[in-house]
Amino acid sequence: MTAKKNENRGTRPVWNVIGWIITVIQIVVSAAAVFFLNRSDLVPVKMMAAGIAVLAVLIVVCRLLMKRKIRPVRFVVGAVIALAVSAVLLAASYYVLTLTVTLQDITDTTEEVSSVGVYVLADDPAESIQDAADYVFGILETIDREDTDNAVVQINTELDAFVQVETYAGMDDLADALLEQDCGAIVMSRQYVEVISELEGYEDFEDQIREIGSYEWSSVVETEEVSESTVEAINGYGVFTMYISGIDTYGAISTKSRSDVNIIAVVNTNTKQILLVSTPRDYYVPLSISGGTKDKLTHAGLYGVQVSMDTLEMLYGVDLDYYFRVNFSGFEELIDALGGVTVISEYEFDVEPDFHYVVGENELSGIEALAFARERYSFAEGDRQRGENQMAVITGVIQKLQTPSVLYNFSDIMSGLEGSFETNMSYSDLSTLVRNQISAGESWDVQTYSVDGTGTKASTYSLSKQVYVMEPDQETVDYAIELIEAVENDEIVSVEE
Repeated sequence: MTAKKNENRGTRPVWNVIGWIITVIQIVVSAAAVFFLNRSDLVPVKMMAAGIAVLAVLIVVCRLLMKRKIRPVRFVVGAVIALAVSAVLLAASYYVLTLTVTLQDITDTTEEVSSVGVYVLADDPAESIQDAADYVFGILETIDREDTDNAVVQINTELDAFVQVETYAGMDDLADALLEQDCGAIVMSRQYVEVISELEGYEDFEDQIREIGSYEWSSVVETEEVSESTVEAINGYGVFTMYISGIDTYGAISTKSRSDVNIIAVVNTNTKQILLVSTPRDYYVPLSISGGTKDKLTHAGLYGVQVSMDTLEMLYGVDLDYYFRVNFSGFEELIDALGGVTVISEYEFDVEPDFHYVVGENELSGIEALAFARERYSFAEGDRQRGENQMAVITGVIQKLQTPSVLYNFSDIMSGLEGSFETNMSYSDLSTLVRNQISAGESWDVQTYSVDGTGTKASTYSLSKQVYVMEPDQETVDYAIELIEAVENDEIVSVEE
């Protein structure tokens, strides 16, 4: 009997040491979790305090269960609880850290990428800029001259000589000059190739040309400093506005490109109401840089996100505080990482050759959702309905992100978010919005409205030839203005389509 007691006494210090090691692990992991949560600035203070209190209680309880004088069964129970809590906290810390890094990457965006190419005919013998040194280089006369001139300067530096240039009025004039061999090469934004290829008679333009040089650089998006009223709105006591730009192209989201979805979001944090006003891509309006000459709204994005914002401000008489860019092509990766999304369709339609959509709920993969979001020819309202469909895809993604399934592919989902979203809203402002929403737990009323117009053909600021445009229906624009002003004045609106 005495020998057995001595044996137990000899083993107690080992269990005691193990218990303290487990307790130290629990304390360190708990402290790390609190640190990352606090650093994220996403959790309300009261919730943080409650969480710290719960973690402290768990540490004390587990330590008491693992005390040397307590029975072995209780030791095992305490050790299992402590290690399980630590494992959960490690996973939570990883998720919070990944989320924080991703949100930091997509917020505070102040740079925009210009991408300019040098093109010759597809059968031209020139393989490089050096081979085309004695060519006449066609450039646009007034459109996008800053980017074009930057590229020409780089060409001159590369050749250590001044190339001969000839100017042309519109993108189509520039294309004609190359196709008719009035010049040997043309210098223009890479995004213009797609614009020209969509013109009647130029469908094979991309196949008729070849790029022999390219130049890229970043520039700062000059946005106004956030006002005090906007800061108050972010903190839950006012109204702020945001321009949501849907870019329907492949490539880097920060590259200047056409904006196929143009939505003004008016967010009233007093009334908990959000108004979304969608403007069709082909809306025929003066651009902020065109001196009164009208163009398609989508073309504004070719000259930078600020031009799109300024143009919409002119149309609706509203000040836009932030911009938020969405790359719909990047949605494909994100949606597949989510395991697909549920999208509500207003119409039954097909996208040849593979996709069929029904009225109501559609379970879509990434490529199916992208085809759904890009289709416009199946609808009488064309681009107006495409804007509605793209908003439906966004809604489906948001709803899926709120489900527990996001944890299974968390890293892939965060990667998709990083490649598909970009905003000049600061991380601090975004985290404040999230923190206030978590604290209040209130639901939001979202109202949507799309302005309308009549299809016609006209010449534009960017193109000399007449192309399809949508002449605005001023009554719908005026109604949108009324809705915006009402939400800004703390009125609860109910949209009448």
